[in-house]
Amino acid sequence: MVPFYDPMRTYEDNDAHGPFGGFREPSPYVCAGSPCAEFLGHAVNRPFGIPAGPLLNAAFCEAAFRTGYDVNVYKTVRTRARQAHPFPNTLAVHLDGPLTVERSRLPVVADNDFRHVTSITNSLGVPSRDPDEWQPDMASAVLAAGRGQLLVGSFQGTRDDEAVGDRESAYIADHVRAATLVAETGARVLELNLSCPNEGAADLLCFDTPMVVKVADAVKNAVGDLPVVLKLAYFVEDPPLAQLVAATRDIVQGYAAVNTISATVVRPDGRQALPGEGRDVGGVCGAAIAWAGLEMVGRLAALRDRGRHDFSIIGVGGVRSQEDYAAMRHAGADVVMSATGAMFDPLLGVRIQGAAEGARSR
Repeated sequence: MVPFYDPMRTYEDNDAHGPFGGFREPSPYVCAGSPCAEFLGHAVNRPFGIPAGPLLNAAFCEAAFRTGYDVNVYKTVRTRARQAHPFPNTLAVHLDGPLTVERSRLPVVADNDFRHVTSITNSLGVPSRDPDEWQPDMASAVLAAGRGQLLVGSFQGTRDDEAVGDRESAYIADHVRAATLVAETGARVLELNLSCPNEGAADLLCFDTPMVVKVADAVKNAVGDLPVVLKLAYFVEDPPLAQLVAATRDIVQGYAAVNTISATVVRPDGRQALPGEGRDVGGVCGAAIAWAGLEMVGRLAALRDRGRHDFSIIGVGGVRSQEDYAAMRHAGADVVMSATGAMFDPLLGVRIQGAAEGARSR
């Protein structure tokens, strides 16, 4: 099936002319009955959708809603325009098994052979239009949601290495401005992206708990009652994850995990696969990281149950079937999302309808 985000085209071409494939065709999706689940105060038909990344603009979001994905995340935006990494951004990753933490220390082979693909690279660089462009477009995406459907707005702060004075305060303020701009579009849930590379940082922001607390607290004070979800990467050890949740569970309303697992990406001949300085390492997503998404959902659910808290969990990573969806729900996910699986199988949302009928509702 033709993917709705075409990896053989540039990011800019996808943004201007997409979506493609199944998202351009009439959908067999029919909303039957009443919404069967609740997520952060909103009734949803099925707790299934597409996370931040492949839904580049309102046209992609509208197609996703129309094709049976009921909780969708508009691609992460910034307070200023930023270009995507050079093409290619997405390559087919060829692995015999899961990309475990141990396996990720070795190179993975990737190319542009997308036949039977189950895992891909994700090396976009968190591009963004200028707010003057993405704000009205995100507002259109919000309005594209039908009955029992929800648009989530994702955002990320941008460091300014040329800022004079207190750079940390400027970085926090940039997150606040991004959150405020997203809230102005009418998005009813916000996602603070902590799991993509943050400028000038050696590690992902989600691994810096003190800074996350400062950013999340400032953002929540700015957006008031709007629910805020933190998007997390994979945590290798339990104590840092428990520390992050303990420090933020009274500030935010939920957590989403995971995005990718990083590895050195090479061509079949051993050369760097993604062109440009600093792109020898890229994020891998899809079936290869299904174990990580499922594990993180279970760990977050255990922390929720142990502490008798009521935060929501979005499960992401390697979801390609009804069985994957059911496993995520059983592990404790309130909402399940699929990026790679949905990209290459746009009708996955329609098939999840059957699985959702017997799924647990919180």
